[in-house]
Parts: sequence; C-alpha cells; structure tokens
Amino acid sequence: MILTRNLSMQFKNEALIRYKDLTFETGKSYILLGASGCGKSTLLNLIAGVLTPTAGEIFLDDLCVSALSQHEKDRLRIRRIGYIFQDFKLIQDMSVRDNIRILDLEGIDTSGADQLLETLGIGNKKNEKVRNLSGGQKQRVAVVRALVKNPDIILADEPTGNLNFRIGEQVVEELSRAAKGKTLIVVSHDERLTPYFDVTIDMNEITGYAGDKTAGGDAAC
Repeated sequence: MILTRNLSMQFKNEALIRYKDLTFETGKSYILLGASGCGKSTLLNLIAGVLTPTAGEIFLDDLCVSALSQHEKDRLRIRRIGYIFQDFKLIQDMSVRDNIRILDLEGIDTSGADQLLETLGIGNKKNEKVRNLSGGQKQRVAVVRALVKNPDIILADEPTGNLNFRIGEQVVEELSRAAKGKTLIVVSHDERLTPYFDVTIDMNEITGYAGDKTAGGDAAC
C-alpha cells in the first residue's frame, strides 16, 4: 500500500503543488488523468524517490520513503519498483537486450525478457541498438525493462504516448497482467484507457489545478 500525507512540491520559480492525501491499495490499478501541468508526473517521481517532496510524507507499507537517503531511495526503486519513464531512460548505443540485462548487475533475474519482448511485438529487435528504434519501440523496451523485475509496484508515465491505440491497449493489458496482486499507477492523457483500471483519479481535483500557475503546476506533467 502507498500512502501520501500532506504532500507538496515546489520547483524553483514555480508555484507550489499541493496534493490531497492519497491511498493506493495493493492489488489495485490506478490511472491518473488531468491537464498538462497538474502534477501527475511529479507525483510518480515523488513516489519513486526520484524527487524529494518540499513537505509531507510518502509511505510504502510501513516505510517512510520520503525520509530515506537518496541512496536508499535508489536501492528501493531498483528492488521494488518498476518505473516506465516518459523519456524511456535507455542507453542509445546499447542493444535492446543489453539495456535490459544491465539489471543483472543489480542481481535482478532478467531471464524473462525475451518472452516479454515477444509479447509486445519487438522480439526481433532484441539485438538492435536502441538508437535505431522508433519511439514506439523504445517505449515497449522501457516497459519490458520495468516488468522483467517482477516489481511490487509499477509506475508508468504515459506508457502509450508514442503508440497507436491498438498497440497501446496491448501494452496496458500486459501492464495489468503483470500487476496482478501488486500496485499499478499509470499517468495518461487518454481517457479511452480508463476501462482497463480499477480506479480513475482526476489529478485536477487532487491538486486543485485550474490551468494556471496560481493553482500550482509543474512543467514535467
């Protein structure tokens, strides 16, 4: 279970983002919708420990993630969180397979990667350098890298943003399958995906975002 309490975040020269308290239950899937600038991506980064909140707390079960050192947050993310970043975070001059196998250095079993690549329709690209892939193919590699860890929590920032709707549905179905019994939180602008999730959260209501900086927003959303 993930809990946020009195959470807020402020970037330099930006308005303060204040979040209402949220609970994400284990075994449920959530889709976060809302306008650009409403704090969706920032919330994922806070939960994952990529960012440290200006104020407030984030709990993963009984562990206060926001109180950990950055090194401890990084270790927690590697071990327990599968994070699909909006900009992929792939190494361009390495092959698809090696971008995934780099997790072996952290003691993570990546033996299921080939099957996941096949499931998402890019099994024939596993030896291709990432820089030669399309945006949609890179997105699917990032999904595989997150899921191969069999994480307790899956966070996905616009995982279908570079995909057509049919392939996007396939990716969401695979995310949902992998998240059975776990926690899945997906940021999206596509309301057509809501039937695939247990809970839909309107982030405009969570942050009080009104489409301008006076309400609080972030450029990374």
